[in-house]
Parts: sequence; C-alpha cells; structure tokens
Amino acid sequence: MPVYSYKAIDRFGKEMVGETDTPNYDEAIKKLRGLGYFPTQIKLKKEKKKAARDADGGAAYKNTGLQLEIRIPLLGIGTIKSGQVTVFTRQLATLIGAGLPLVRSLNILRDQTKQGTFKGVINSLAQQVEAGGTFSDSLLKYPNIFSKLFVNTVKAGETGGVLEIVLTRLAEFSEKTEKLQARIKSALMYPAFVVLIAIGILSFLMIAVIPNFMELYEEIGADLPLMTVTLLRITDFVRYKWVVGIIGIIGIVIGMRMLMKLPPVKYLIDRMKLRMPVFGILIQKIAIARFSRTLGTLISSGVPILQALTITKDTSGNEVISNALSRVHDSIREGESIAGPLSKTRIFPLMVVNMINVGEETGALDQMLKKIADTYEEEVDSTVAGLASLLEPMLIVFLGLVVGAIVIAMFLPLVGLLTALSA
Repeated sequence: MPVYSYKAIDRFGKEMVGETDTPNYDEAIKKLRGLGYFPTQIKLKKEKKKAARDADGGAAYKNTGLQLEIRIPLLGIGTIKSGQVTVFTRQLATLIGAGLPLVRSLNILRDQTKQGTFKGVINSLAQQVEAGGTFSDSLLKYPNIFSKLFVNTVKAGETGGVLEIVLTRLAEFSEKTEKLQARIKSALMYPAFVVLIAIGILSFLMIAVIPNFMELYEEIGADLPLMTVTLLRITDFVRYKWVVGIIGIIGIVIGMRMLMKLPPVKYLIDRMKLRMPVFGILIQKIAIARFSRTLGTLISSGVPILQALTITKDTSGNEVISNALSRVHDSIREGESIAGPLSKTRIFPLMVVNMINVGEETGALDQMLKKIADTYEEEVDSTVAGLASLLEPMLIVFLGLVVGAIVIAMFLPLVGLLTALSA
C-alpha cells in the first residue's frame, strides 16, 4: 500500500509531521481529518512514487505523445475547447460533492467522454492521481489546457481540503467568462456580416463590371480623370496580382505577431488600445471585469493574496494592466493595502478602488471583487450592444460611399465625353 508523508495542524494549532499508509491521496486526507488534523501538505514517498511509475509501463510514452498532439494541433485536430474544460470542471465538482473519491470521479468522466484528445487527458490525470500524485501536479503537465489560475486554485483546494468548493467556483468563473465572450461575439456578428457583404460587392465590381468599362474607354480613346485611373490600377492589381496582396497581408500579420512578442512593443500597443476613442473604454471595462473575477475567485479559494495577484497579472491580457498589478504586488509585499497602490495606477476608476477598500476593511474582499466583476460585465454587455448598433449604420454608409465613389469614377469619362460632344 502507498505510504504518504504529511504535514498537518492539529486542533490546538500545533504542526504535526508523519506518515500514513492509505490506498490513495483522497483516503489520506480523510484519514488525517478523522484524526482531527488539518492537512497542509501530503506527498507520496519518493520510493513509492518511482515504483508506481515503473509499474505504469508505457504510460509515460503515451502521455508525452498526447501532450505533443495538444501542443502541435493540425487544422484544429487534437485541440481542446474551453467549453469542454468548463463542463469537466462542473461535473467533477458534482461527483466529488456526492462523496465519490477523486480517482473514481475521473474514471467516470473519462468513460462518458467521447473518444478524442480530452478523453486521453482525463485518463492520464486519473492514472497519475491513482499512482500517488496530487491532482494539481497532474494538471501542471497540461499547461495548454489548464491555466495557472486553474492549477493554483485546485492546489489551494487540495491543501484546504475543499476541492469540491474550488472546482465549483472555477466552473462558475469559466461559465461567466464564456458567457461574456459569447455576448461580445454575438453583438459583433451583424457588423462582421456587413463587412463580408461589402467585400463581396467590391470584388464583383472589380472582377465583372469595371473591366467592361476599361475596354470601352480603350476603344473610344477617352481621357481618363485621376479618380478613374486610380480605380483602374487598383482593379488591375486585384485581378492579376492578388497573390502578391495575400502574401503581403500574411507577411504583415506574421511581422506584427513577432513584434508583439517584444515587451516594449506590446506595452506600447496595449497602451494605445486603452486610449482609443470609444473602444478604449470597452477594453478597459473588459480588463477590469477580468481582473476582478480572477482575483476574487482566487482569494475565495484560499490562494494567498500575493500569489493571487501574480496569477491575475499573468492572465490580465494587457501589458499596461500587468505592469500596474506588478507595482501593486510590490507595494502589498511591503505592507500596504490593495486599494492604495491600485489608485496610483490611474487605470482603475475611483469607484472600483473605493469598493476594494471597503472590501478590505470589512474582510469581504472576495465578495466585493465579484460584485465589481458582475457590474462591469453588465457594463461591457451594454457598451458592446451600443457599439454594435452604432457600427451598423456607419458600415452601411461607408459601403454606400465606396460603391458610390466607384460608380462616379466609372462614369466620369462618359460625362466628360458627352459634355465635349454637346459643346
């Protein structure tokens, strides 16, 4: 039977160190709790862990191959959607809450998952936990599937013996994040459709209509104004050099991605995003909602504040906000509160800072952060809806102006010719 070494705190606050032999990690936690201990660390002894790996045979090879498939997907094959992880988290929390051991819960979820990459991932997690590893350490082997937020929250839940609760919070966090993203995509669907229609109309004009006018003007030898000449040159480029255009666009995209990997460039672009008219406010609200939801989830799950801020910084998605949170982290480490250094960043509105300050003073920081997240997610929803309704007529007017300019450019030589004949 596996032997686990543990560190725990008894009911009098005294630290206890020892070993216990139990079938698996979950049973070790139950046994220690039965003795009245609060486990802070449980590890499978090294010699036992090595024996478990040797007994596993070729599993390591399978896991390595699985990770390779995830990290180098081909046309989406082998990729795992965030929705799958959310459903997995919710179901795992339900099974553990019903009293089932972790390994059995993972095996049940593996059996009901359709054949594919994620089924193999769940199977690998179950094997590693059954061999004596912790659930959080098993999750670390799949960084492209389970984020730092996910892994550290699970680790805090394991340490505190509240894995079911933190999994439920993670599922709620993922569900609300996906709902916000879905609302944004839905609101922008119509403007994107209008853009596609515009591209289709312009392509039809340049391929099927404008060439007929070109032949007509060549036959009559008409003098072409600058506007018409410019349009004809654009049409020639689209018809005969479209490959060059596509290669150029691909080159620009690759170049931009390479530049975005440079911290100074990424910081500059992210700063410009926050200062954009109209859209800058939306980006700021999304960032504040993400910050509040992430930090609130981590704190409520028992993750220490400094570690929670580090994870939140890494998942902020904006270098300006990430740098601001780094300064907040350093200030808190020196003994300050969160609200004080947060107000100095000049990124977070006064209302957010005041609500966080109240949360710190009342000891309900996690609840206050979640209220901030709810508020800003609603504001993002209404802002996106307003932008979408504003973009729709703007795109239609733009499309009308472009088509009108093309028509004018095509008929200007005819107008000039008719004027000359009438004179």
